[in-house]
Amino acid sequence: MRMRAVRLDELSLLQDIERAAGQCFLDVGMPEIAHDEPFPLGELRRYHQAGLAWVAADDADDPVAYLVADRVDGNLHVEQVSVHPGSARRGLGRALLDHLADHAASEGVPALTLTTFTEVPWNAPYYARCGFRLLDDGQLTPGLREIRRREAAHGLDRWPRACMRRAL
Repeated sequence: MRMRAVRLDELSLLQDIERAAGQCFLDVGMPEIAHDEPFPLGELRRYHQAGLAWVAADDADDPVAYLVADRVDGNLHVEQVSVHPGSARRGLGRALLDHLADHAASEGVPALTLTTFTEVPWNAPYYARCGFRLLDDGQLTPGLREIRRREAAHGLDRWPRACMRRAL
């Protein structure tokens, strides 16, 4: 698999990957998350135009996983990372996170951040294995507080969530 920038004509494939990846939330009693709609094409286009959207591509150069990020308070914030279930457990999520870390470091960005479910095995525990550390409320930047506010308004606080940071 190789990591590369997403192409504009692949944005709908990212939606398909996210829908397929989301189905695993059914197994942990989170059907609302499993059925939540992925980013609209316009939003994905914004990540593409900002140069903050990457895919893991298979041997046929077809995307099987993706990551999009935003700039938040001087860091790069992982907005979404999804791996198609048919390509899961091959290190693609970690490879995309490492790709983002390399990109961030090349720009002098000090850290990656993200928000995640704390009690879902492939969320906070996984990210901890990838070098992210939980932040307590006193460590949240204004931008992270705003992201958490928007998530709560979207209903994501029905399950325990937290912010995490990976220093570079």
